[in-house]
Amino acid sequence: MRKFIGNIITSAFIALAVIGTGMAQAGTGTKGEFTGASDHITTGGVQIVKTSDGGAVVILDADFSLDGAPDPRVGFGKDGSYAEASDLGFLQSLTGVQIYIVPASVDVDNFNEVYIWCRKFSVPLGVAALH
Repeated sequence: MRKFIGNIITSAFIALAVIGTGMAQAGTGTKGEFTGASDHITTGGVQIVKTSDGGAVVILDADFSLDGAPDPRVGFGKDGSYAEASDLGFLQSLTGVQIYIVPASVDVDNFNEVYIWCRKFSVPLGVAALH
Protein backbone atom coordinates (compact mmCIF):
# COMPACT_ATOMS: atom_id res chain seq x y z
CA MET A 1 0.00 0.00 0.00
CA ARG A 2 2.82 2.36 0.87
CA LYS A 3 4.47 1.72 -2.52
CA PHE A 4 1.14 2.34 -4.30
CA ILE A 5 0.65 5.69 -2.55
CA GLY A 6 4.26 6.61 -3.26
CA ASN A 7 3.77 5.84 -6.97
CA ILE A 8 0.67 8.04 -7.08
CA ILE A 9 2.48 10.93 -5.42
CA THR A 10 5.52 10.53 -7.67
CA SER A 11 3.35 10.43 -10.82
CA ALA A 12 1.43 13.50 -9.72
CA PHE A 13 4.60 15.49 -9.01
CA ILE A 14 6.19 14.50 -12.31
CA ALA A 15 3.09 15.41 -14.30
CA LEU A 16 2.59 18.69 -12.48
CA ALA A 17 6.24 19.56 -13.01
CA VAL A 18 5.98 18.75 -16.71
CA ILE A 19 2.84 20.83 -17.13
CA GLY A 20 3.84 23.57 -14.71
CA THR A 21 7.24 24.21 -16.25
CA GLY A 22 5.81 24.78 -19.70
CA MET A 23 7.06 21.52 -21.13
CA ALA A 24 3.53 20.75 -22.32
CA GLN A 25 3.08 21.77 -25.93
CA ALA A 26 0.25 24.22 -26.47
CA GLY A 27 -2.42 22.91 -28.77
CA THR A 28 -1.26 19.29 -28.80
CA GLY A 29 -3.75 17.94 -26.30
CA THR A 30 -6.80 15.89 -27.14
CA LYS A 31 -9.89 15.53 -25.00
CA GLY A 32 -12.83 13.24 -24.50
CA GLU A 33 -15.80 12.50 -22.26
CA PHE A 34 -16.36 9.12 -20.67
CA THR A 35 -19.49 7.09 -21.19
CA GLY A 36 -20.21 4.02 -19.13
CA ALA A 37 -19.91 0.47 -20.45
CA SER A 38 -20.77 -3.05 -19.28
CA ASP A 39 -23.55 -1.72 -17.03
CA HIS A 40 -21.17 0.65 -15.22
CA ILE A 41 -21.55 4.39 -14.76
CA THR A 42 -18.44 6.26 -15.84
CA THR A 43 -18.57 10.03 -16.34
CA GLY A 44 -16.26 13.00 -16.66
CA GLY A 45 -13.54 14.22 -18.92
CA VAL A 46 -10.06 13.14 -19.89
CA GLN A 47 -7.18 14.97 -21.57
CA ILE A 48 -4.04 13.73 -23.26
CA VAL A 49 -1.22 16.28 -23.05
CA LYS A 50 1.94 15.80 -25.10
CA THR A 51 5.18 17.11 -23.68
CA SER A 52 8.00 18.81 -25.52
CA ASP A 53 10.28 15.83 -24.88
CA GLY A 54 7.96 13.53 -26.87
CA GLY A 55 6.18 12.05 -23.86
CA ALA A 56 2.56 12.37 -22.82
CA VAL A 57 0.40 12.43 -19.71
CA VAL A 58 -3.22 11.37 -19.28
CA ILE A 59 -5.25 13.59 -16.97
CA LEU A 60 -8.66 12.51 -15.67
CA ASP A 61 -10.59 15.69 -14.93
CA ALA A 62 -12.03 16.76 -11.56
CA ASP A 63 -15.49 15.62 -12.69
CA PHE A 64 -14.33 12.04 -13.35
CA SER A 65 -16.35 9.31 -11.62
CA LEU A 66 -16.64 5.51 -11.79
CA ASP A 67 -19.30 3.63 -9.83
CA GLY A 68 -16.82 0.92 -8.83
CA ALA A 69 -15.46 -2.38 -10.12
CA PRO A 70 -12.73 -4.89 -9.33
CA ASP A 71 -9.30 -4.22 -10.83
CA PRO A 72 -10.04 -1.03 -12.83
CA ARG A 73 -7.17 0.03 -15.09
CA VAL A 74 -6.49 3.02 -17.38
CA GLY A 75 -5.37 2.45 -20.94
CA PHE A 76 -5.94 3.21 -24.60
CA GLY A 77 -7.88 1.69 -27.44
CA LYS A 78 -8.79 2.26 -31.04
CA ASP A 79 -12.14 2.01 -32.81
CA GLY A 80 -13.83 0.08 -30.00
CA SER A 81 -10.97 -2.29 -29.11
CA TYR A 82 -8.94 -2.00 -25.93
CA ALA A 83 -5.17 -2.37 -26.37
CA GLU A 84 -3.91 -4.34 -23.38
CA ALA A 85 -0.29 -3.31 -24.08
CA SER A 86 -1.29 0.33 -23.42
CA ASP A 87 -2.15 -0.28 -19.76
CA LEU A 88 -1.13 2.76 -17.67
CA GLY A 89 -1.82 1.12 -14.33
CA PHE A 90 -4.47 0.74 -11.67
CA LEU A 91 -7.13 3.47 -11.45
CA GLN A 92 -5.92 5.67 -8.59
CA SER A 93 -9.37 6.71 -7.35
CA LEU A 94 -13.03 6.29 -8.28
CA THR A 95 -13.40 10.08 -8.48
CA GLY A 96 -11.50 13.25 -9.21
CA VAL A 97 -8.30 14.42 -10.81
CA GLN A 98 -5.75 11.73 -11.64
CA ILE A 99 -2.56 11.85 -13.65
CA TYR A 100 -0.92 8.97 -15.50
CA ILE A 101 2.47 9.13 -17.20
CA VAL A 102 2.41 7.43 -20.60
CA PRO A 103 5.50 5.22 -21.02
CA ALA A 104 7.71 5.80 -24.07
CA SER A 105 6.65 2.39 -25.41
CA VAL A 106 3.07 3.68 -25.93
CA ASP A 107 2.49 6.06 -28.86
CA VAL A 108 -0.69 8.00 -28.05
CA ASP A 109 -1.09 8.90 -31.73
CA ASN A 110 -1.97 5.25 -32.44
CA PHE A 111 -5.17 5.45 -30.36
CA ASN A 112 -8.45 7.34 -30.45
CA GLU A 113 -9.98 6.24 -27.13
CA VAL A 114 -9.14 6.16 -23.43
CA TYR A 115 -10.50 3.19 -21.49
CA ILE A 116 -11.28 2.44 -17.90
CA TRP A 117 -10.87 -1.33 -18.17
CA CYS A 118 -11.67 -4.16 -15.76
CA ARG A 119 -8.74 -6.55 -16.12
CA LYS A 120 -10.35 -9.18 -13.89
CA PHE A 121 -13.34 -9.65 -16.25
CA SER A 122 -11.80 -8.23 -19.47
CA VAL A 123 -14.57 -5.71 -20.03
CA PRO A 124 -14.69 -1.94 -20.51
CA LEU A 125 -16.06 0.08 -17.61
CA GLY A 126 -15.97 3.38 -19.48
CA VAL A 127 -14.70 4.69 -22.80
CA ALA A 128 -13.84 8.24 -23.89
CA ALA A 129 -13.55 8.91 -27.61
CA LEU A 130 -10.73 11.41 -28.20
CA HIS A 131 -11.04 14.43 -30.46
